[in-house]
Amino acid sequence: QVQLVESGGGLVQPGDSLRLSCAASGRTSSTYVMAWFRQAPGKEREFVARISATNDYTAYANSVKGRFTMSRDNAKNTVYLQMNSLKLEDTATYYCAANPTGIGSWQYWGQGTQVTVSS
Repeated sequence: QVQLVESGGGLVQPGDSLRLSCAASGRTSSTYVMAWFRQAPGKEREFVARISATNDYTAYANSVKGRFTMSRDNAKNTVYLQMNSLKLEDTATYYCAANPTGIGSWQYWGQGTQVTVSS
């Protein structure tokens, strides 16, 4: 069993930066593929970024490519999402997810952290 706890959300202005963290518990969590998703009010949850267990592969949604960077520190069982040049449309609840193999559905989810970009 893996538990995920996100933190780092908040209220920022357009153009600002924010770093989200997701702390994972469970002795094998460092071997899991990890991802960030987000869900804006009235919209479906959407993929934001993912990272391999070995930290050598990342993928991003086109809407965040070049602005967001996902990383992980397996010694701390933590993944991060560095968000730069934030836009109004980045406002959403951001969720961390984990998958043991990276194939199929994401098995574990955090409770989410709110990011609000407002002028």
